[in-house]
Formats: sequence, C-alpha cells, structure tokens
Amino acid sequence: MVNISGLAIHFGGKYLFEGVSATINFGDRIGLIGRNGTGKSTLLKIIAGVEQASEGNIHFPKEFSIGYLQQDIAVNSDKTVYAEAESALVEIKKAESLIIHLTEEISNRNDYDSKEYLSLVQKLTNANDRLKILGGHSAQADVEQILLGLGFMRNDFYKQLSTFSGGWQMRVELAKILLAKPDCILLDEPTNHLDIESIRWLEEFLKSYPGIILLVSHDRKFLDIVTNRTIEISLGKVYDMPFNYSRFMEQREQLREQEIAAYKNQQRQIAETERFIERFRSKATLASRVQSRVKQLDKIERLEIEEVDSSEIKLRFPEPPRSGRLVVELKNLSKSYGDNLVLNNIEFAIERGEKVAFVGKNGEVKSTLTKIMIGSENYLGDLEFGHNVSIGYFAQHQAEMLSGEMNVFEVIDNAATGDMRTKVRSLLGAFLFSGDSVYKKVKVLSGGEKSRLSLAKLLLEPVNFLILDEPTNHLDMAAKDVLKRALMEFQGALIVVSHDRDFLEGLTQKTVEFKGGKIKEYHGDINYFLDKLQIDSLKTLEQKTKIINEIEPPKISENQISREKRKELQKEENKLNKLIEKCENEIAIFESEIAVCEKLFADPEFYSNQQELIKVQEKYKILKNDLDSKMQLWEELQENLEKITAGLS
Repeated sequence: MVNISGLAIHFGGKYLFEGVSATINFGDRIGLIGRNGTGKSTLLKIIAGVEQASEGNIHFPKEFSIGYLQQDIAVNSDKTVYAEAESALVEIKKAESLIIHLTEEISNRNDYDSKEYLSLVQKLTNANDRLKILGGHSAQADVEQILLGLGFMRNDFYKQLSTFSGGWQMRVELAKILLAKPDCILLDEPTNHLDIESIRWLEEFLKSYPGIILLVSHDRKFLDIVTNRTIEISLGKVYDMPFNYSRFMEQREQLREQEIAAYKNQQRQIAETERFIERFRSKATLASRVQSRVKQLDKIERLEIEEVDSSEIKLRFPEPPRSGRLVVELKNLSKSYGDNLVLNNIEFAIERGEKVAFVGKNGEVKSTLTKIMIGSENYLGDLEFGHNVSIGYFAQHQAEMLSGEMNVFEVIDNAATGDMRTKVRSLLGAFLFSGDSVYKKVKVLSGGEKSRLSLAKLLLEPVNFLILDEPTNHLDMAAKDVLKRALMEFQGALIVVSHDRDFLEGLTQKTVEFKGGKIKEYHGDINYFLDKLQIDSLKTLEQKTKIINEIEPPKISENQISREKRKELQKEENKLNKLIEKCENEIAIFESEIAVCEKLFADPEFYSNQQELIKVQEKYKILKNDLDSKMQLWEELQENLEKITAGLS
C-alpha cells in the first residue's frame, strides 16, 4: 500500500496542484488524466523520486520497488538489444551468482556432518528457492517473450541497441521495467512509440500484472482496457474514482453539471450581496448590516469550474478545390535501400473523398510510402496523381519548416482567411496555446509545441488531399477531438498513419496493413481491421479454412478435362451452392436481428433502462462481429464457386 498525503507542488508561488492525497493498493491500475500542464508527469516524477514535492509526503512499504518510464529518454548503451534487456534481471543475476559460489564452496568440502557444511547447504537451498520465486528458471524465455511482444524480431536481438531509433530504444527500456517486475510501474505516455500490435500485447500484459500500475496516456482505448481506477487533476484539484476512463468520464460529467449548478448559484448569491452592499453602503441606519454582508462576502470560499473543453470548438477545413475522381494511383511500385527491398510491387489507389488508415508494425515503411507520394523519396514503378490534386502533408519533422522568428499567433493569423480570421484564438486554444504563450517565438518552442502549431496551421490550408503521419503524438484528448471532428467533415481525400485506435475509429473507411514489403486492404475502419485480426487467430477461422480446403477445386488442366473430373467438379459445385445458401440464410437472420437492435436504439425512451440498454448493446456487438465473419466466409465460398464454374465452362 502507498499513502500519498497532502502532496503539492508550486512554481514561482503558483500551485500546479495541492492537497493531493490518495491510498494506492496492490492491483490498482490507475489512469492519471488531465489537460497538458496540470502536473500529471510531475506527479509521476515525484512518486519515482526524480523530483521533490513542495509540500506533503509519500509513504512506501519497506523494500518497495518502482519502475519508471519517462516520455523522453536518452539511452547510451553499447550492448545488444537482448543484453540490454537482460540487464534488468539484477536480482536474478545476484541469486545465480550466489548459487554458483555456494555450489563451488560445497563441492570443495567433505566435512558433511559439520555445522558449517549444513549451513552452506541450507543457504544453497534458500538461494534456489529465491531464484524460483524471482522466476530465474524462465528468465531467458521471459526476455524473448517481452521483446517479441514489443515488436522486435528474433534477428534484432543481437544487434547493437545504438543502431535503433529512439522509439525502439524506448521499447527496450519498457522491456527492462516489465522484466524487473517492480512493485509499482509508472508509465508516461507508453503508447507514443508503439504500433497497434505492440499496444495490444502490452494491454494484455498489464491487465494481469499483480503490482501497482500508474500511467499517463491520451489513448482512450488503452486506458479503458488497462485501468480499473482513474485520477484526474483539474484546476489543482483531484478527482478519484474506481472506474476506467470511459466510466469515469460519465460520472465526471454528472459531477461537473452539479459543480456548474453550484457555481452559478454561488455567483447569483455573490451578485445579490454585492448589490445590497452597493445600494445601502451610504445609509447609516444599515451600516451594521452592510458590514455583516461584507464580512460574509469575504468568508465565501469561491468555487471554480474548469474552462470550457476545447473539444467543443467547431473548426472546419477550408472548402477544398475539387479534384478528379482518382486522386492518386500506384502501380508496381517498389522501393529499396541498397539491397534491402522494403516495398515490393505495391498496387494502391485512392479516390476523391476517400479516407484511408495506414497501419502496421513500426519499421514497415508506412511513412516511406507517404514520403514517396509527396516526392521526397525516389522509387521504381508508376505513381500518378489525378486532375487538380493539391497535397497537405504533416509529419513530425514538418514542424521544423516553420519560421523561427515569427510568434505562434502570427503563424496562424497569416495562414487564416475568411471566417477563420475571427477564430485564430479558438484554434490556438484547441491546440493548447493560450494566454501569453501565443506570443512565444517559434524558435523557442519545444518539439511537441512546434508539432501542434504545424498541425493547427494545416487546418487552414485549402487542399484536397491530406497526408498525416502520426498527427496525435503531442496532442491531448481535447485537441485530438478537435482534429478528428475537422477531419471527419473534410471533403477531400485523406491518408493517416496512426497507431491511435480511438482517433482512427469511425474516421476512415479503408484500412491498409503494411507487412513484409506488401500491403493488404481491408474495407472498413480500424475496428473492422482489428476484428479481422482476432478472427484470423481463432478456431472459427480454422474451421472455416477446413471447409474451404475441403472444397478447394483442383487446378484445371489446359487440356480437355475428363468426364470423371467434370463429375467431381459438379459434385463440388453442388456442395458449394448448398454452403452458400446456408450462409446466406444465416446472414439474413443476423441482419434481421441487427435491424431489431437498431430500431430500439432509435427510440429515445429505450435509453432510460440502463440494464436493458447494456444487454442489447452487447448483443448488437456480437451480432455485428458474427455478420462480418459470415460475410467473409460467403465471399470466399463465392470465389471458389467462380473458379469451379470457370473450369466447367
């Protein structure tokens, strides 16, 4: 158990937060949330012992261990990936060294009945027990499992860590924390440098972790899946509830409504009191009553409410110039770095108004293809743009192209046209620039601030083809909402490279997976893609594959097929038709049941019964997944039927 009591921190006499008190128990998986600048990362640093609190204290149990992953780390290591990860097993190495030492000492003695010999045997037994508790006998397997889970390939294990990018080095630091198995894990934006598959693996790992987890993240999905408790820092206050992020926000909204009502009521009382004081201040007969009201006003503890959430700000891209139907088309496109072929005969096209997500493990050259499209990388093959296509591009390095001598306000004000000129302050506020910060010179901004400013500027450009490479890395949830709403209303074509599932959900209509130099298209959003990945690993797919294999048509010879072969094919054709008919009947049933659920959802009164609502929502989700699976099976059965029909014709 960890006890936090009266914790506060202030800079220049102003409190970042104060009076933070909480009891944290083993098994708590806490999401620490709040706007940028509220002190979330600072609180993690205080718990980790990196910084000191201005007031208050934290009491830890005896021999309490903490693993802390910062947002930005500098790794200086000449070790291999595997060796650096393995270096976290300090306690295991100590236990192994002690066992070796004791074993050697015992082997060199023959005084088997002496107290010293028996003492050494007991120490060796205790050391082996300790090693077993630490998991020493499975340590190598754990190192491999965690490195693979975080996205490394086996052939990466013995490469120098220094040859990897900062994002991959961060993964090794995360692996070291997970391998050390501390009592408390502190994670500051752990998903920033992870791909979707690695994030899902980390979610499963953390869900079953027996110790304390305290994490800062702007990834709603990650918070919902991992956490069972949420702590929000807002206006220096703390709101602590035993819910994951989504449940917390529902409860928090209700609490916020109560706070607003109390604030308005207090403001009304203050206004009435001030009017009374002003009206009767000069009347001697009422002097005592006026003084009483003045004292009463001084004693009031003024309530505060958080500023209006920036996600409420409505921003739109300028009307884009109309392009041709085809925006861009790639044919037999390949890309190599020396002998390393990273893209192999890619075929891809995007049409006007189409929104596409690029996903895949880090290192699968998603960004490389976007750079090819904007002309900053060479390639082999064909790439053609349609009529009147204008491109807007965002990547982290684009921020460096901003003029360093301009201030934040000037950058946006110069780019704004029409109605947007009146919304410059709102736009800057949505991307976390407020007060005097809008007059900071670009050259003194941090990397994250420059990225946010570059992204805000992009919202003002009249283009019809947007390419965004990891646009959400430096945005909080409110700013992400602003960007997502604007993109959903954007009339042009969009390609977005992202690992943020919540951001992608409902934004795109097509998902393109990059794997091994090839791409595979999924006609649906990120949830459809993830559902397919799950189906691909379940027994349902194995059963489906078995069906397909049973009815797989033999290859048709160019020569005339024999009479017996024709009979065999006709038999398979009949079997396929029956399976297709059965499949279509099941699809019709699913669609009918889905329609019933959707009819209920359209009835406002239905939402009054929360228990029934949750039940129907779960059923609806299952039905949709079953329908998708059945539709995929139907498509594959139809493909096989077409092959057989072609063979018989």
